[in-house]
Amino acid sequence: METVSLTQLRRYVVAHQGFATRPRTSRKDDVAAAVRRLGCVQLDSISAVDRAHRLTLGSRVGRYPAGSVSRLLAEAKIFEYWAHEACLLPIEDYPLFKRRMEELSDRHWWGRKRQDRETEAHVLEAIREQGALPSRAFEGKGPMPGEMWNWKPAKRALEHLFAAGEVVIAGRNGFQRLYDLPERVIPRRYLDAPAPSEDAFRRGYALRAVQGRGALTEAGIAEHCRLPGGAGGMRPVVDRLEADGEVRRVAVADGGPLVVVPAGAEVDGSVPQAGVLLSPFDNMLWDRPFVERVFGFRHVIEVYKREHERVYGYYVLPFLYGDRLVGRADLKTDRKESVLRVKAFHLEPGVRRSRALAEAFDRALLRLGRGIGVERIEH
Repeated sequence: METVSLTQLRRYVVAHQGFATRPRTSRKDDVAAAVRRLGCVQLDSISAVDRAHRLTLGSRVGRYPAGSVSRLLAEAKIFEYWAHEACLLPIEDYPLFKRRMEELSDRHWWGRKRQDRETEAHVLEAIREQGALPSRAFEGKGPMPGEMWNWKPAKRALEHLFAAGEVVIAGRNGFQRLYDLPERVIPRRYLDAPAPSEDAFRRGYALRAVQGRGALTEAGIAEHCRLPGGAGGMRPVVDRLEADGEVRRVAVADGGPLVVVPAGAEVDGSVPQAGVLLSPFDNMLWDRPFVERVFGFRHVIEVYKREHERVYGYYVLPFLYGDRLVGRADLKTDRKESVLRVKAFHLEPGVRRSRALAEAFDRALLRLGRGIGVERIEH
């Protein structure tokens, strides 16, 4: 079996991501292409710097027109669904995820059982008559104590309908979803395609994970896809993909778990000595044990901790320099003053300060600021 060094694997993983290390301006179609290449892009509501998907996409395609994602959803170039978490996905994968929609027909992604069919019927009738609607268009009885998100009944109904594929996201008003009927958004050829078997879903989704991420352990594939069974559950899936010539396993010189790569991949790469600030929800960071193994970097997200428990800050972007994760930047966007503020920057242990690194960090900040539309950077 082929064996590669950790350095080769690390360079390959970084090169595979296609980060933009120079200023770049892209179009809406470039955003759709990036979603297709990555396989899925995670959404998150926190906007301390910018929305997670905008940071992830911007680090690959640079600055792109505001509203691009909403227009792509409306044009059915991409769709939104539960993948790694709530994610943007290429429309070509809609038939694949019909299997997950069947699995979530009676329960939500977070396990809550589907019960209030009367409210769901009311919600569907309103959407059928009025077109795409946000959750705020419905009258509710207010928060219910004990609910995870304190959702009103109509919001819970919309989320169950969405999980089951009975409504889809037709765009966004700001960050709020616009819900519509699938037949008014999804092209008929995808809507009418049969749902795959569980085995076909696992193989198809695992293959997309490996193609999008470049290299994953079997446990990492399960984590990426949110499939039960861990590495053991993925082993027969990878066996089948390897037998079909879609992927291959590669040994790593550190003696850790084998990695799975696309069949034709050359596990090495050339990475420019430049800097990129990564969303804390970036695809490359999802598998934290893999990140720690390959980069020697323990990725933590502290937004859900109390202030006195945080080590690095509230919303911290890892700083990639060349093929190494060398620091963490606690950033905050002040939209009223059009400023991106650097609250703190922590170098990793053993990383020496240098003029080259400092200049790379400043250039990465400028590119980030340009992408999110601020006028200046403040340290």
